Amino acid sequence: MNPEGKRPRTSGRKVAIRGENPPGCGYLDGQLLIAMPVMDDPRFERSVIYLCAHSSEGAMGIIVNRPAGSIDFPGLLVQLDIIDQADQITLPENAETMRVMKGGPVETGRGFVLHSSDFYIDDATLNIDDGISLTATVDILKAIAKGVGPKHAILALGYAGWAAGQLENEIQHNGWLHCDADPDLIFGGDIEEKYIRALRKIGVDPGMLSTNAGHA
Repeated sequence: MNPEGKRPRTSGRKVAIRGENPPGCGYLDGQLLIAMPVMDDPRFERSVIYLCAHSSEGAMGIIVNRPAGSIDFPGLLVQLDIIDQADQITLPENAETMRVMKGGPVETGRGFVLHSSDFYIDDATLNIDDGISLTATVDILKAIAKGVGPKHAILALGYAGWAAGQLENEIQHNGWLHCDADPDLIFGGDIEEKYIRALRKIGVDPGMLSTNAGHA
């Protein structure tokens, strides 16, 4: 889907979203990446990223703690002609309160819905792990507007992408910590607290971290 209604703008790495990885491969899809405090890339500083896909070909994830400024979900539904402007006041509660995030620096004009796995569209939804799925078609927005979409969801504009071996290299050089995914961290409304909560989830005191820290 393209919420901006125009050709997506692209920066960073583009990667293909693949299916499940072979058992025992050690890949991190379905996990959370947590930026180290020393991260000096402003695109990822203090970010928490849900990894949707990770394989020998690269990785793709969605930043879950960076709001997309003044962009709101009901307004996007109007812009995409899914609802009329007058219908904004009759949207179901989960549509009214759905957060729009900056999902990453790649294809920032394209929308990705990260959601609970109680909703599925054939040939469009990628089931990832632990009850989390990803759908990138406008049909899921229509379902949410009608009140028949997933129980939990966030809409992300853009995604984070890594080329083959790039993410592994960044982790080895202490750019990222990683841990098991937490649905509350993904879908919770306390956006500003997610980074600290993610660190505390793995028993890390943010003030004690240094460039010598490794992965969780």
